[in-house]
Amino acid sequence: MSRVDYADLAARIASLTAGETDPVALMATIACEIHWSDNRFDWTGFYRNMGDKTLKIGPYQGSHGCLVIPFDRGVCGAAARTGTAQIVEDVDSFPGHIACASSTRSELVLPVFRKGALLAVLDIDSNQPAAFTQDDADALAVILAQSFDRP
Repeated sequence: MSRVDYADLAARIASLTAGETDPVALMATIACEIHWSDNRFDWTGFYRNMGDKTLKIGPYQGSHGCLVIPFDRGVCGAAARTGTAQIVEDVDSFPGHIACASSTRSELVLPVFRKGALLAVLDIDSNQPAAFTQDDADALAVILAQSFDRP
């Protein structure tokens, strides 16, 4: 499999989720589509903002994930806390990294907003080091905004 074609992925997700407003249904479909679009993506899923500076597992593809992640721990917590994308080339060098899977080498986490509020974070893990680029983060941020921050 080659690298993801983000224009095709965005069009596919838009078609599959047209008219859908339920965040869990959106997360399930988006996680599936992203996960199977690129062989760099070994675990793809959402951690939902529970409103108490805690993230809780949402829909995902891959092996088991961590069930609860506080905002003050890990790459997902950093994305939730700062509201910015986190691109980690080597998870072992990230202070406070939470190893949900020992095979993970790199990680990309993006905040997901709905009506200006943090709804969740999208977490993508790779068993390859330095698997993600700013281009990946930018393209996925557009897809997330188009999917979740609809009028």
